[in-house]
Amino acid sequence: MQGMMMDSALNLRHYLERSGRLFPSKEIVTRTTGGFARYTYGDYHRRTHRLAHALAKLDVREGDRVASLAWNHGRHLELYYGVPSFGAVLLTLNLRLPLDQLAYIVNHADAKVIFVDAPLLHILEEIKERIPGVRHLVAMREDGQPMPASTFPLIDYEDLLAATRDDLYPWPELGETAAAGMCYTSGTTGNPKGVLYTHRSLCLHNYALAMADSFAFSERDTLLQIVPMFHANGWGMPFAAVMCGSKIVLPGAQPQPADLAEMIERERVTIAGGVPTIWIGLYRAIEEKPVDLSSVRMFVVAGSAMPRQLMETYQRQLGIRIVQAWGMTETTPIATLSVLKSEMRHDTEDDQFAVRAKQGIPLPGVELRVVDECGKEIAQDGETMGELQVRGPWVTSGYYDDARNAEAFQDGWFRTGDVVTLDPEGYIHIMDRTKDLVKSGGEWISSVDLENAIMAHPKVLEACVIAVYHLRWHERPLAVVAPTPQYRGQITRDEILEFLAGRVAKWWLPDDVIFVDSVPKTSVGKFNKKVLREQYKTL
Repeated sequence: MQGMMMDSALNLRHYLERSGRLFPSKEIVTRTTGGFARYTYGDYHRRTHRLAHALAKLDVREGDRVASLAWNHGRHLELYYGVPSFGAVLLTLNLRLPLDQLAYIVNHADAKVIFVDAPLLHILEEIKERIPGVRHLVAMREDGQPMPASTFPLIDYEDLLAATRDDLYPWPELGETAAAGMCYTSGTTGNPKGVLYTHRSLCLHNYALAMADSFAFSERDTLLQIVPMFHANGWGMPFAAVMCGSKIVLPGAQPQPADLAEMIERERVTIAGGVPTIWIGLYRAIEEKPVDLSSVRMFVVAGSAMPRQLMETYQRQLGIRIVQAWGMTETTPIATLSVLKSEMRHDTEDDQFAVRAKQGIPLPGVELRVVDECGKEIAQDGETMGELQVRGPWVTSGYYDDARNAEAFQDGWFRTGDVVTLDPEGYIHIMDRTKDLVKSGGEWISSVDLENAIMAHPKVLEACVIAVYHLRWHERPLAVVAPTPQYRGQITRDEILEFLAGRVAKWWLPDDVIFVDSVPKTSVGKFNKKVLREQYKTL
């Protein structure tokens, strides 16, 4: 119709071209085993076009799945934009998954090519016979790193790019609903479930992360990409940073808290994201060796609830604002963010932290509702618990080729499995996953709230609460606690219970407290309750 807007599809290649044209001197920095590798957006733009030519030489077609098995580095970032701009689908493989799940994902997604970090090649060697559909394996190496021995016919990434044409690749005109990326859930029960992302969903998610009341990405930022790029699109942060022309710092293989602290100071990082265990570890590293954090404007936490005490410690002792977010693989992933409304700026500090400790309000474009077991919306009173359900333009409409879709949706809403409260201001507070709630004598106990209360103890580093069988009450809470290193062997069960008295209801108090050196983690850094439930199932 005349007089309407141009019919221009939302497409990731627009942001790649924008960054290469407008910010050619902006840096992309990768931590390596020998130091730091640096190049510019201009280099990145040229290499990503070379990558597209290379994909054509490998006979990759539009819609084909191209997988990555890699840490966070510049070559992986080239795949982030190069593969979807070419018209293929980037499938990021979680390198920490069990081998059977990894083989399932490669086969289920029908990956044709895998780009793999040379030191991770052994993972694919172990499943070689189970992934017969893979046509090409491309090894990505640091400069000077030897080509690994392999039973696969390996192609070297740099040789592949060097052998391609140096002119710009003629990007195809892709519809905005064309698939661009693919991630799989970590699959705590059954096989992992695949989620396809379109160019449209990723572009809209980019815009949401650039909003002032969101992550506020801009050209002035320096992003430290801590979230693994193999997990839920790295929370979308690499895509948004390239779109805005932000400097990007990539921590490479197996970064430790001290490495992250050094990079924040050295590269003048302004924003980073991570799960709570990241910020716990970083704080301990900074305690041992203080660094200059004056460049940081915000840290983002998601994946699980952040202990309020730790948020307060970062704010008061380090001057750093930690912002709670919530999302899932199925929501691209960021869906809510806890920022204070303007009228809250005059509230007491305690009231403000109470709001900031929640998972927040939905980003524009995301709708949410909270329902009871009958599907009826609960009271918006901040106390009644129900299941969180969401919908929106970057929320999945169904898992890829999966029979479990029917149970994942209700009346067009995606069922998250998270149990939350919803307050009168519209802020959600995640109380638990449905499978992690402790049902004691017919009443619910939030393992998340109990964990956060325990982690407020100054001698506690980590705490995880699980349900164990009880003859009379059906289930009772068990606390598994990792003390800070200096207090190992110097903290008791009674000390924990006395600390909790008055902070939680008496009937919430754990029946027992078990002390460990470290709480087991999942492949994405969350507390692994499945392992603990198996370990203590006969307690």
